[in-house]
Amino acid sequence: MITTALAFLVTIAVLVVVHEYGHYRVAVACGVKVLRFSVGFGRVIWSRRHGPDGTEFVVSALPLGGYVRMLDEREAPVAPEERSRAFNRQPLSRRAAIVIAGPAANLLLAVLLFALAQWIGTEEPKALLSAPAKASIAEHAGLRSGDWVRAASRDGTDWTELRSMNDLRWQITQAVLDGVPLQLSVSDARGQSSRTVRLDLTRLGSRDVDSALMRQVGLGAPFSDPVMGEIKTGGPAQTAGLLTGDRVLRVDGVVLADAQALREQIRMAVRDGSGMPMRWQVERRGQVLELDVQPRVHDDNGTVIGRVDAFIGSPVQMVTVQRGPWEGLQLGAERTWELSVLTLKMLGRMLIGEASLRNLSGPLTIADYAGQSAQLGIGYYLGFLALVSVSLGVLNLLPLPMLDGGHLMYYLFEGLTGRPVSDLWLDRLQRGGIALLLALMSVALFNDVARLLGLH
Repeated sequence: MITTALAFLVTIAVLVVVHEYGHYRVAVACGVKVLRFSVGFGRVIWSRRHGPDGTEFVVSALPLGGYVRMLDEREAPVAPEERSRAFNRQPLSRRAAIVIAGPAANLLLAVLLFALAQWIGTEEPKALLSAPAKASIAEHAGLRSGDWVRAASRDGTDWTELRSMNDLRWQITQAVLDGVPLQLSVSDARGQSSRTVRLDLTRLGSRDVDSALMRQVGLGAPFSDPVMGEIKTGGPAQTAGLLTGDRVLRVDGVVLADAQALREQIRMAVRDGSGMPMRWQVERRGQVLELDVQPRVHDDNGTVIGRVDAFIGSPVQMVTVQRGPWEGLQLGAERTWELSVLTLKMLGRMLIGEASLRNLSGPLTIADYAGQSAQLGIGYYLGFLALVSVSLGVLNLLPLPMLDGGHLMYYLFEGLTGRPVSDLWLDRLQRGGIALLLALMSVALFNDVARLLGLH
């Protein structure tokens, strides 16, 4: 809990400071006087004046944002000798540059964070597959347990090397959003017997791009041997006599290829609301034993499944993903661009009803992911920071009042008509923008709570 809270506060602080510093730095470069640079809103808990203009740098009590307050005749009277330094007196190009500098700073930060994560390196699951789900896209494509996915291509000519399972999931997600099939170069676990398979992802739509996407495709957890891990005291596994280290060979006469197949067998061992008896054949210290296992029934978000109260599977094979200086920087730029496009596509499809509003996340989900990534290591946390920084940069560029993109739309109108938006329309648009943002925040917070309660 403490780790999650600290990781969340660091995330918000870093992203807000960088965003507002972008506004501040360009404003100063354009000769605009900055009165206050605030991290957070509400009551000031720390302040200090700095710089030739005496800019007040403050930290406020509510750390969910920030702002830069500039000299502006629309907000307060300005002395005649300082009017040339007021924001509203600046040429249109300078005002636009100051506004766009905040989102641009977030996108630039994302490039650097992604690159830094690549330079440090992360431990990620190898793209070694478990048996695909029955009748799934992956099974129809011919993927099998133990397949190692080495590369991906959309046209069969330009191939992208896949260094980990995360790379594979990213390629699948993008292909689903673009509505195109994906070809995979696959070998066995030793890197031999190469072949090409084709995932017909056109059967899915953008509405399916959520946390359950890989299950829709038919891909589960990375390959793991069907070995019993930690066994809970008093659970069905212990009652049946299973021990840690037992290798499960067959269940009800069916040979098991991996831990994923065993988990699926257990999940499905329910009939009429009760666990069905199962006959397990296990190998223990060179001997083959047969045991009767009776799973208990568990309600998984409205779906009744079987459980044996034991960790199933050997440790997943991991690979170190690390890149050199130039390659890491190039990948950082590519990933920032791809995520920006992905974010805009998802927002557009949510707007026209082709994607679910469940994809919106709020502060609770961000805090949860911040804590999880921090526990996984610095590389993962930097990648998470970069992801949120991209989202913040792109969302702030949306043409909505109250956001930077809304101000840019005002300037576009001014540039096309030669006159600024009237005060009456500014007031109406601001009110509408506040209402829309509150609605979006309410949906995001509802999704957060629903995820925590297991309703999504």
